[in-house]
Amino acid sequence: MDKIGACPFFATSCQAYILILISTTMNAYIEIPFLDYATSVPEALDAIGASSFLAQQRRVLVKPNLVNTSPHPVTTHPDHVEAVVRYIQTHAPHAEIIIAEGCGDAYNNTSQVFKALGYDRLAQSLGVQLVDLNEEELVTHSRPDCPIFPEMHLPKIAFTHCIVSLPVLKAHSLAEITGTLKNMLGFAPPKHYAGVHGTWKKAVFHGNMQQSIRDLNRYIMPHLTVIDASVGLSDYHLGGRRCDPAPRKILAGFDASAIDIRAAELLGLDARRIAHIQPFESDSANTHPR
Repeated sequence: MDKIGACPFFATSCQAYILILISTTMNAYIEIPFLDYATSVPEALDAIGASSFLAQQRRVLVKPNLVNTSPHPVTTHPDHVEAVVRYIQTHAPHAEIIIAEGCGDAYNNTSQVFKALGYDRLAQSLGVQLVDLNEEELVTHSRPDCPIFPEMHLPKIAFTHCIVSLPVLKAHSLAEITGTLKNMLGFAPPKHYAGVHGTWKKAVFHGNMQQSIRDLNRYIMPHLTVIDASVGLSDYHLGGRRCDPAPRKILAGFDASAIDIRAAELLGLDARRIAHIQPFESDSANTHPR
């Protein structure tokens, strides 16, 4: 059953929104009906108070899910990214904005994926830079509490920018769901994380996908998420059947785990059985937006 609630950021008509409340104001997330990206994305961001949060940011990294050259709904629609970037430009006019991805495809590099999906033209029209996370300068961090990755090599910009994650709603053959937490795999450099369990550029994660994603998100986690649940892929992340009926929703919020749990529910999955999306302890990366 849909839950309707009240939120300090929720100033518009209640009947237009399905609102899910989490434990604190900054952790609240919402789901709203999808009309089109230009309409629904700003509505969702307004409803969670994203304008005031983004106005405080100096550097913003917009992270779509561009796993390969397949169009939406396998990858993030350029119109989704455009709506988010224009929202940031409106509310944080002095912020540096980049669109960044490190694709995992075995046959194409990130620049080829950007071009095939029209992101080069999009970036030019928006006046923002495209960044290949697979080629970025790396820093090394350690967390002894991470059983798979007690040490990780990650792009420096993952720690200098506010991360806005823009996944699409999809099931996944190994992770059960590919949501905002799994979207962080784009930050893993192939130099360190490719080729052990397959030919994909992030194949090291495939050996223990659930715990690997969880470890990664102890280092870096989205500060803000907008999931495109307008269509949804119910079989797996590279194709297969679309959700029937289509969810036709936009999910937005600051709590990455809570949003992924809701996304799993929209796919008809038992979220309790998906280890990597369970709530994180308070000392995990980016639990509280900065």
